[in-house]
Formats: sequence, C-alpha cells, structure tokens
Amino acid sequence: MSALPDYGTLRVIWWALIGVLLSGFAITDGFDLGLGATFRWLGRNEDERHALLAAIEPVWEGNQTWFILGGGAVFAAWPLVYAASFSGLYLAMFLVLVALILRPVGFTFRDKLRDARWRATWDTALTVGGALPALLFGVAFANLFLGLPFRFDAWHRVSNDGGLFSLLHPFALLGGVMSLAMLVMHGNAYAALKVGEPMAGRARRLGQLAALTFLIAFIAGGLWLAIGIPGFRIVGAIDTAGPSDPLGKSVTVEAGAWLGNFVRWPAMCLAPVLATCAAIATLALLGARRAGAAFFTSCVVQASTVVTAGLALFPFMMPSSVAPSQSLTVWDSSSSERTLLLMLGAVTVFMPVILAYTAWVFRVLKGKITLEALLDHGGEY
Repeated sequence: MSALPDYGTLRVIWWALIGVLLSGFAITDGFDLGLGATFRWLGRNEDERHALLAAIEPVWEGNQTWFILGGGAVFAAWPLVYAASFSGLYLAMFLVLVALILRPVGFTFRDKLRDARWRATWDTALTVGGALPALLFGVAFANLFLGLPFRFDAWHRVSNDGGLFSLLHPFALLGGVMSLAMLVMHGNAYAALKVGEPMAGRARRLGQLAALTFLIAFIAGGLWLAIGIPGFRIVGAIDTAGPSDPLGKSVTVEAGAWLGNFVRWPAMCLAPVLATCAAIATLALLGARRAGAAFFTSCVVQASTVVTAGLALFPFMMPSSVAPSQSLTVWDSSSSERTLLLMLGAVTVFMPVILAYTAWVFRVLKGKITLEALLDHGGEY
C-alpha cells in the first residue's frame, strides 16, 4: 500500500501550503510594509527616520522570499488560477509591483544626497511603497468574495470582462482598509519593539489606532458577508481526484454561503475568533508597553486573518462573478498529480532551510536601534 498522498489529498495540501506562504508573507514582509507606510509620521527628524529605516533595511529583502515563493507556487501548482488572476488583476498587480520596486530604489538612493527635498521625495516613495501594496492586497482578496469577471471558452482560454475600477466595490475598499490597518498595526508593533524612544512611543499609539481600525473593519466585513454578499456553493458530487477542468461543475450563488463552512464545521470558527482576540490583545499590550508580546499577538492576527479568508472561500480559489460554474476551485484548477508530488518533495527539503535562515537572521539582528546607538556609529547602523 503506497504511503504517498492521493491526488485529492495533494490538492488540499497545496491549498494549505499556499495559506502558509501567504501567512509567512504577511508576518514577515507585512511588518516592513506597515512600518514603511508610517515611518514619516513616526520619525520627526532625519535621525529618527534613519533609525526607523535601519530597523527594516537589513531584513526587507529576505522577507520578500515569501512573496516570491507564493507567486512561484501558484504558477506551478495552480496554473489556471495564475492565468485568470493575471488576466483580471493585471493593472492592480502592476501597481503593486511598481510600489514594491520603489522600496529598494528608495533605500538605495535616499542617502545619496543630503538635500532635504531629495530625501523627502524618497521618503514619500518609501511610504507609497509600503501603503499601496498593503491596501491593494486587501482589495484583491475582498474581490474574491465578490467574484471576478472572468470566463473560459471551450478551449480553456480565459477572458476578462472587467477593469481596474470595477474592483473598487465598497466591500473591496473595506477589505483594503482592513489590510492596511492590519499591516500598519504589525509594522508599528515591530517598531515599538525594535527602536528606542521617542519613536517607540509614537509607534505604540499608532499601532493601537490601527488595531482598533482593523477590529472594526474585520467585524464589519464578517457581518457584510453574512447579510449582504452572496456566496458560492458547488451543487452535486465533487470528484476530488478528477481532471482539472473548471467547466465540469455546477455552482449556485446564495445569500450567506461564504459562511457555510463555519456552520458545517464549527471548529473553523477558531480562526476568526483568534484573529479578533489577538487584535484586542495587541491593542492592550501596546497600551501596557509590552512590545514583544504585542508583536507576537500581531503575528497571530496576520496568520489567523489569512486562514479565516481561506476557510471561508474553500474549496473556491477564484470565484467568477459572470460565470459562477466556471469558478476555479481546489479540485479543478491544479497541476497534475506528479507535478504536485514533485513540488511537495522540494518544499519538504527547502522550507526548513528558509525557516532556519530566517530565524538565524533575526537572531543576529536582535536588539534595539536607538538614536544614541546611531550617533555612536556616526549616523550609520
């Protein structure tokens, strides 16, 4: 009897691994995006801003590993999802990439000249490079619950009926606010832990405000899904080990269907409850000046929020608003069984290496960055 997982199980494993990669991205790259979005307000002068940037410059590039892994995993494990998403979200993804490119350019060129206007320009670029992706990630995820306007023809060629502005539904904008607040909370919890006063005090206060904003948006989004956003449901039997053909199923659109998984499997409710409780804990811990514990609970918020969205959507990965029966699911949009199995072997080898390296880097770079330390190093850290 073979010990290898069957095709249906492999699909679920890779669905879960995508969630792990997205959670890793939110936890690691999330704090430097959130801190980058707000460092101009946390730092009131050049020395303070230099200290804040020194907290993320050594690690932001390594944190991008999770983003690259996530994109590569979707391309290889879920090619139909990759094709449909780049077709429908092309301009949004282009804006995200432009904003992400601003960060390394800003880090490199900001200190080339001592001119105040030069540095202010690159400070603005770094702020946009942090805030815009954080906002657009939330908008994109919220649009999954609304459905994206794509369809397939008989030859599985994808076409899209929408544009960038069609993504700006009020619910999607709420998702963007929630995502931005979540990452700003995370970034400021990290800043409260990593840098000295007076920046840490400002970070605690801004982190509390962001945590409160996240809580309001998260709860409002859940209520909106329950009473105002129709969800998708597969009708009939599902062949979990069948061929990847999105044209072979029937889907209905029903009120409250996105919360159906939480009703059928109540244990799943742990994810949104954990996200809510962890956000409340982060708010309280920042107020109590316990930055280390606040950063940990903020990490829990990132992961549990990603998990909540994934569990609500399952088994859908990319619903279609114009052709619901052609929505992409875990069961009909994956690569072949052999591809998933080979990739799983690679992940089993390399994921521990990435985790070990990440842990080692943060251990080497532990400690606070203070204004006194920067002055002792001649303004360099």
